[in-house]
Amino acid sequence: MRRPRKTTMALTSAGAVLLASTAVATAVPAGAAAAGCSVDYAVSSQWQGGFGANVTITNLGDAISGWTLTWSYGAGQTVTQAWNATVTQSGAAVTARNVGYNGGIATNGTASFGFNGSWTGSNPAPTSFALNGVACTGDTTPTTPPPTTPPPTTPPPNGPADITVNSATRYQTVDGFGAAQSIWGSAWSTAETQTLVGMGANQLGLSIVRTGLSPVSSEWATHVNSLKTAKSSGSNVKILASPWTAPAAWKTNNSRVNGGKLRTDYYDDYANHLNSYVQYMRGQGVTIDVTSVQNEPDWHPDYDSMDWSGTELRTFVRDQGTKVQNTKLMVAEAVNLNYNFTDPTLNDSTARNNIGYIGGHLYGTEDAGRLRPYSLAQQHNKPVWMTEWNLHAADGGGSNIWGNPANTAVWNETLDDIMRTVHKSMEANWSAYIWWYGKRYYSFIGDGESAYGTVAGAPLKRGYAFSQYAKYVRPGYQRVALTKSSKASPLEVTAYQGDGKITLVILNRSNSAVTNAVVQAPQNVTRAEHYLTSQNANAASQPTSVNGGQATINVGARSISTLVFTL
Repeated sequence: MRRPRKTTMALTSAGAVLLASTAVATAVPAGAAAAGCSVDYAVSSQWQGGFGANVTITNLGDAISGWTLTWSYGAGQTVTQAWNATVTQSGAAVTARNVGYNGGIATNGTASFGFNGSWTGSNPAPTSFALNGVACTGDTTPTTPPPTTPPPTTPPPNGPADITVNSATRYQTVDGFGAAQSIWGSAWSTAETQTLVGMGANQLGLSIVRTGLSPVSSEWATHVNSLKTAKSSGSNVKILASPWTAPAAWKTNNSRVNGGKLRTDYYDDYANHLNSYVQYMRGQGVTIDVTSVQNEPDWHPDYDSMDWSGTELRTFVRDQGTKVQNTKLMVAEAVNLNYNFTDPTLNDSTARNNIGYIGGHLYGTEDAGRLRPYSLAQQHNKPVWMTEWNLHAADGGGSNIWGNPANTAVWNETLDDIMRTVHKSMEANWSAYIWWYGKRYYSFIGDGESAYGTVAGAPLKRGYAFSQYAKYVRPGYQRVALTKSSKASPLEVTAYQGDGKITLVILNRSNSAVTNAVVQAPQNVTRAEHYLTSQNANAASQPTSVNGGQATINVGARSISTLVFTL
């Protein structure tokens, strides 16, 4: 296998830095850039015919609300794939724009993005950049000439790798992993919330909390304290609010339950209702990051529910979506991610621009063939969130089984069903995975129900297993490519990069351990940490040895583990 050669082109020279730092900041139009901007353009990897590059913009003048960076390629380079920016190209001219999660740049702040590209003959760095139409300072250090022959294949220090991470190929940006509060019951306590979202020992690191948006405004206060605790106790925790129904008087069946449609003459009232909830929570110090239009529009049970078609959802978000402020709208949390409920919105440019996310549930999704990339959502840069799944078929194994960590039926269901679908969701390029209730006897922390033997608020085996993703794959990390040897073929592995780390989550659902597995990072690492959950261990630290860019680990049978490289 040919290994890419790494070259770096720093666009900001010492003279450019001096020029930028002495520039006089003047008022600029909204969205414009001050003349003191600079750009660092670095080729992170390069191989015959292709390269990966990272770009960091530093704005040394006034804060800007959004950015567009332009440059010209002089040697026929072509951008083929980008992340953290929308990159387009017309001939030699390249334009990169911020996306929703990578917005403006504060004074003296930065914005970063990356891309892969192709080249023939030569790959010189761009000689000039403009930020929102204003030229940036800086010059270019010449690129090392591209390799004309494959680099030598010197064996790595610990021998051939069993898992090799390729960070030049990138996929979705992860928004997080989470669980729902009780939709109709009492709120999590402060201690319970901290256990679920905290990053300390015996805490689970959830980064998304799903909460119910009641049709009755007097019920909105129920979860305020737990949501505030989640925001303050966790790290970059996002809140998703999901409504089960509109007020009964606005529906065709005049009831909160048994489905019924929202009457079209109440579409504006419903939009104002959603907006009122978001603004109420905002006034309580809780940002509602994402607001769903409807939980399960294709399901009408004898509890709170409301029916929509895909075209009705399209019409609502197209005509009313802008009324819901200070949040991002989601469509539409169908039971099995049925595209009939989301395609109409994605295919309408106005409706599409009024939403931030596509949501769906996992009930029957795999059987329907939709546990895979959603190409239409990807085409329009709308992250896909799996927002609910609930499975506890192991209940039939007898009393007190959920409080007994040695119960095989519970562990098999956790590993083979729950953790496997998290892995598959990540491979499907989905950006979030949200379990049903975080506090329940079959869930992440116990609810104290005596028949099942759990302790209220205490972490359960399923919580520790889920934390192998949630705690170590943080919001903003990007999934990257990897390859496996035949030795590692029993392992189901995904890799992520962010915060100066490369993180691998490894499922071994086989009955045999994979010992002395060599994992190759894209560069030398300063440390490696390995944590494992099995029927006999709870996110327990495991021994690992580091040599250059490699770590050697033992992956236990029937386990889920996380390897964290610090670069």
